[in-house]
Amino acid sequence: MKTEPDTFSIKDLERVKVEPWSGVRSMFARFHMRAMSVGDLVLFHHSSCNPPGVVGTAKVVRIKVVDETQFDPNSPYHDPKATRERPIWDCVDVEYVSTFPHLVSMDRMRSDPALADMAVLKIGRLSVQPVREHEFHRVVELGRVEPPPVEKKKKVAPVKKKAKAPAKKKKPPAKNKTKAKR
Repeated sequence: MKTEPDTFSIKDLERVKVEPWSGVRSMFARFHMRAMSVGDLVLFHHSSCNPPGVVGTAKVVRIKVVDETQFDPNSPYHDPKATRERPIWDCVDVEYVSTFPHLVSMDRMRSDPALADMAVLKIGRLSVQPVREHEFHRVVELGRVEPPPVEKKKKVAPVKKKAKAPAKKKKPPAKNKTKAKR
């Protein structure tokens, strides 16, 4: 489950303990959320930050929760087609479980062969995506281990081109100094 940390972070979830995963407005993400069951563990992913990556875990504690933001005209997630009688959007409640000692960055996940087929590496825009059990355990394992130092690319000084000598000004052709005969 992805969120922008300046909107709602793992620290926010730790503070409030349980939160509805509201505001999802993708049919695909909604489909993945509807496939969740109470007790499912999820990876908590910070996106739209530098670097993006998984920062901890949460647990689904309630499913089929009506997403209240669809009814609020002041919410960026308001859906004018939704009614109390016929809500369009639902969500799940998630509960804080843990914060990793180390961020598992997208680059770190990309470089791990065990995670090569992970959905988040292929379809990066969805806020809710499926994770296979072995992928979940591998990401949790990586979150407990300090990442290897990043090799800094050596900066190669650009080759300076020799400055060209200023071009000599060409003298205009000499005018014929002979006087014309009258």
